[in-house]
Amino acid sequence: MNAHDNQHQHCSDHGGEHPSVWDLPHVPIGLKREWLQLETRRHFLGRGAKALGWAGLATILGRTAPNLLASSGAAISPMMGMRAPHHAPKAKRAIYLFMAGAPSQFETWDYKPGLSGMFDKDMPESVRGGQVLTGMTSSQARFPVAPSFYKFAQHGKAGHWVSELFPYTAKIADELCVIKSLYTEAINHEPAILQITTGNMFAGRPSIGAWMSYGLGAANDELPTFVVMTSKMPLRANVQALSNRLWSSGFLSPEHAAVSLRTGSDPVLYINNPQGVDGDLRRAMIDGVNDLNRQLFERVGDPEINARISQYEMAFRMQTSVPELTDFSDEPPSTWELYGPKAKEPGTYAYNCLMARRLAERGVRFSQVFLRSWDQHNNLPNNIKVLAEESDQATAALVTDLKRRGMLDDTLVIWGGEFGRTVYSQGTLKPDNYGRDHHPRCFSMWMAGGGVKPGISYGETDDFSYNITKDPIHIRDLHATILHLFGIDHDKLTFKFQGLDQKLTGVLPAQVVDGLLI
Repeated sequence: MNAHDNQHQHCSDHGGEHPSVWDLPHVPIGLKREWLQLETRRHFLGRGAKALGWAGLATILGRTAPNLLASSGAAISPMMGMRAPHHAPKAKRAIYLFMAGAPSQFETWDYKPGLSGMFDKDMPESVRGGQVLTGMTSSQARFPVAPSFYKFAQHGKAGHWVSELFPYTAKIADELCVIKSLYTEAINHEPAILQITTGNMFAGRPSIGAWMSYGLGAANDELPTFVVMTSKMPLRANVQALSNRLWSSGFLSPEHAAVSLRTGSDPVLYINNPQGVDGDLRRAMIDGVNDLNRQLFERVGDPEINARISQYEMAFRMQTSVPELTDFSDEPPSTWELYGPKAKEPGTYAYNCLMARRLAERGVRFSQVFLRSWDQHNNLPNNIKVLAEESDQATAALVTDLKRRGMLDDTLVIWGGEFGRTVYSQGTLKPDNYGRDHHPRCFSMWMAGGGVKPGISYGETDDFSYNITKDPIHIRDLHATILHLFGIDHDKLTFKFQGLDQKLTGVLPAQVVDGLLI
């Protein structure tokens, strides 16, 4: 356990005076008071009973703990990092396929056949209802309706309407829980992508993967609990920037932030030993640094020190686990047939989907795969085809692969972007060329496995996919539902920060969407 855990599920307790801090003359009084605010009952008991302190440290050290803490006599388990959920979970791990830039619902999941006869007609003002538009289309003289260039067909027993752009995903239609009634308040990319990844439109909040790590702890001790992969872009048009603010730990301990896997020979920066430094020397160096850090923690009680120890230990273990993870030589020919030839090219979306499956097999709790360039304000029919060809086979392969391996039932797969697109065209409208602006009032996503109902369509929109007409789901509700699938009550997963019990779902009402659950 680390000192940040004192906030878990409202369990905050501030202890008494910390004499060792006040006895440090070189520490400014303001910093002493800040340390004292982080003082906890667990700190106090840890100093009074060393065995408890060493056992807590074992939680974050994992398998190396027996070697480091042998003198403590505490019983140590590699799984001590796991924490009990609030109720029985359906999902053990999640893979979030994030289509950054916001794919159009008209060309993916929200089929609107009635629009075919409305080409170039003005969208009724009553549908818009006075909505504020982005600066990219607010000055347009008119808002002409743009029907989808692509055809749709029904697939599977579920009868999902699927665009011809996704022939592979159509084959797994009966595994999908398609949601057509999501909405958000954010109309621009940065606040929207922050809201759907962290629950808040302002930077500095923990991402959903970090909350998951904080709430449930580590399910393995060889790899991080939370991993992010950013895929190579098949085209560079209207590319939205991605940054670690989307997968940071915010005000939680740094150990809950995602590790970003890179392409190439060094998936994780600085994980390899420099020339002339072998494993034994590295182990001795880390032992020495950890010993100094533990001494400092005993003196000042700063919880970030334990997080630093945890990160050093994880980095050391990853020197062995990451090369094995990225060595695909054990994958049979059927894998490459399933995922396609691009899965052999590091950094592609297909490669990252296969990597996500391998991470899930090894106990990584939350993986997030980003694919950019879905922001299509112009030339949409051509550009979305490129993105669909890049992602369709690998997406379907991942779901199929998980099911073949008996993992889909307890692995939640999520596919979607940050908001939707407008029914009207941005700029020039032609039958085979148009663009769509941002639209927050409704958009589509799908989930599969992990306790969601397969083969259903949830929510409805009007004839213009502009307003929700049935079963609206806010981002807060989506987050509450995802946490529920992992056995977490979103109202109980809190962290005291700036005087508030902070939550992923925020302070406004949020509810679990029971209609999505098995």
